[in-house]
Amino acid sequence: MPESVYIHIPFCKRKCGYCSFVSFAQTELISQYIDTLLTEIKHFYRGEILKTLYIGGGTPSLISAEEVKRLLDCFKISKNTEITMEANPDSIDTEYLSEIRSAGINRLSLGVQSFDDNILKAAGRLHDSEEAVTKYLAAKEAGFNNINLDFIYGLPLQSLKNFQNTLTKAAELNPEHISLYGLKIEAGSKFAKKKPANLADEDLQADMFLSATDIMKKYGYIHYEFSNFSKKGKESGHNLNYWNNSEYYGFGIAAHGYVDGIRYANSASLKEYLKEPLKKSTSHKLTTKEKLQEEIFLGFRKCNGINIKLINQKYSIDFEQTYKLPLKKFLETGHLLKTRTGYRLSNEGILLSNLILCEFL
Repeated sequence: MPESVYIHIPFCKRKCGYCSFVSFAQTELISQYIDTLLTEIKHFYRGEILKTLYIGGGTPSLISAEEVKRLLDCFKISKNTEITMEANPDSIDTEYLSEIRSAGINRLSLGVQSFDDNILKAAGRLHDSEEAVTKYLAAKEAGFNNINLDFIYGLPLQSLKNFQNTLTKAAELNPEHISLYGLKIEAGSKFAKKKPANLADEDLQADMFLSATDIMKKYGYIHYEFSNFSKKGKESGHNLNYWNNSEYYGFGIAAHGYVDGIRYANSASLKEYLKEPLKKSTSHKLTTKEKLQEEIFLGFRKCNGINIKLINQKYSIDFEQTYKLPLKKFLETGHLLKTRTGYRLSNEGILLSNLILCEFL
């Protein structure tokens, strides 16, 4: 039974150089898009009380607080529901932050990416470092006590020292949550069409990641998933729902969902979605084998790893016997570590996770 919802808002003022997400600068279509979203939500949502709701993008903070409320009013929400909305510093002000807080948003995810103005400019961001700090403080003043700051490492012009300075500044602001994503040049991004100079290579990105784990630990953050760090009790419930391989609704253009054992995706064409919001572009009912594979792949993303007792009960297997060869191999190399309940990847294992996990699939 899905108890989480993802809603995609695909509009941006301008697309950043690294971005390959489905987003458009056609902000004049926002009102029509919200109406279409409501049609989809009312058709598929079955009235479950939600544990988490996440509005992502794109730049969701381009929609009005009234439109935010229209979306939230579609769902059954309790006082404990985690309701997250992504925002860019350039698209929010104190009044807007207060309005969306009143509408029901109780967790804010602020796209900062770097505290170096030259790097922000090279990445195509519309804010500078001073504005990012100002808007973070404004969010605190508006009553947000659960804020995530997003950063990317491996951006053009970024050195190890520069990244460490950004991360230290972020930690000193003391947000409840920090997300760190290594830059990947994806098809469809501006960087893929014209690769910028001075990009970090794999070794430098690895050094940045390992350095980040030390800095975050120093400032009291828990490393609970590959890319995510939080203060105690402030982990992202929505993202943990993904990594626990639980079901969720996906609403909006290009949104993915997982309901009744079926993984589905909506059309990535804005024209098609606005015309037929109830039509799925793909739909696949997972086999037991596929569910097991996803359980392992997603579970290993968590820094406490997988619980083999739960997997054995759920899939009627002996995990240690079924996967004895990759377990032996990567325990010996130090890329896997034994835990009280199962196994987890070491920090060095995280860096090679795709290669390692292929041997479990």
